[in-house]
This record gives sequence, structure tokens and C-alpha cells, in this order.
Amino acid sequence: MSKIAVIDYGMGNLHSVAKAVEYVGRELGEVTEVMVTADAEKIAQADRVIFPGVGAIRDCMAEILRLNVDEIVADAMKSKPVLAICVGMQALMQRSEENHGVNCLGFLNGDVRFFGDKLKDAGGARLKVPHMGWNKVKQTQPHPLWRDVPDESRFYFVHSYYVHTQSSQMIAGVTNYGADIVAALADNNIFAVQFHPEKSQTAGLTLLRNFLQWDGAL
Repeated sequence: MSKIAVIDYGMGNLHSVAKAVEYVGRELGEVTEVMVTADAEKIAQADRVIFPGVGAIRDCMAEILRLNVDEIVADAMKSKPVLAICVGMQALMQRSEENHGVNCLGFLNGDVRFFGDKLKDAGGARLKVPHMGWNKVKQTQPHPLWRDVPDESRFYFVHSYYVHTQSSQMIAGVTNYGADIVAALADNNIFAVQFHPEKSQTAGLTLLRNFLQWDGAL
């Protein structure tokens, strides 16, 4: 039986993530136990960990620190596959411009920046912020979580801030919204995505299915 922990710090669409993971587990014909929890002991017993998040980074970081989720995530990152989603991905970075500047966990090299109020596409047309809806993701390096996901598949995004990193070797996927921005990061046993795989239909479910089969190796 595979145990998956979805970290619950009150700031994510946790149950839609859990339901999607349960669904792909059944497709694989495996017995998959999905735990939505902030209990450090239960998370330590999990085979894989999902770190989701939605909402303002200030509120997310306040709850992460209050519940000692920073220590839980750090411990999980030492030994097992971790998938970070949306604000979960942003929380792994060093600092965010949101809410007048917020220190994040600093587990990955980079910061989180605002799209700006005058964002335009290549033709000069105004782009709305937040970036909301479907967009193509260009895979910039091979990875086990991309298996059977066609390059430039569309994934579902909802965000006003984006990750910037000078560690180009970590970038596993990009999308274009006014400019090329990071859609996915990979660092050893960590895979982090700005989009929502649980809302991304076939491509997203394939990525989650791959996560259930991933041992954390590249």
C-alpha cells in the first residue's frame, strides 16, 4: 500500500488534490491511502508528500510557521518524493514580493515576483492579472513526472505572482504569459509546479500518476 500525505495548513484546495490522487491510484490498481494532515508523525510515515497552497503568501507563511510545517517539509525533503503545488511552490523560495515582501522558507534558490499592472502579450495587447486559465507548458528538461505528458500540454493556472530563479538547471518547465516564466522546478526529489495538476484534466492526472510511481530519483 502506498501512503500519500497532503499537508494541511488550512491554505489549499486539499480535498480536490486528495480526490485526484485517489483517482489515479485506483487507475494504477494500487491501494493508495491519502492522508490530509498536518500531523508530523503521519507525514513521516508517508511514502510521498504533497505540499499545496492557495491564497496570499503572508497568510500561508503565518500558518506554515505556526503549525511547524516548515520543519515537516524540511524533514520530508530529506528522504522522500515531494510535490509542491502553486503557492506551495512559491513558499519553497527565498522571498516573495507579495504583501509588501514576505520571507519564504528558503529551501530553493529564487524569489517570487509580481506580474505587474501593465503586462502585455507579444502583440501589445493587455494581459489580465491574475494569470487565470489554460496555458501551454514547455518541458525544458526530461523528468520522470513528464512521462507520457506531451510537450506543450496545457495546464490550468491561477496566480498573480511567479517564481524567478537564476538556478536554470532547476527549471523543468516554462509557460509564456507576457514573458517566459517558470511553470515547474525540479531539484533532486523535489518537483514543484505553478499550475494545478488536479484541475488540469488528462495532463495533470498523468503527472499525478507519475508522482505515485516516482521514487525521487532522476
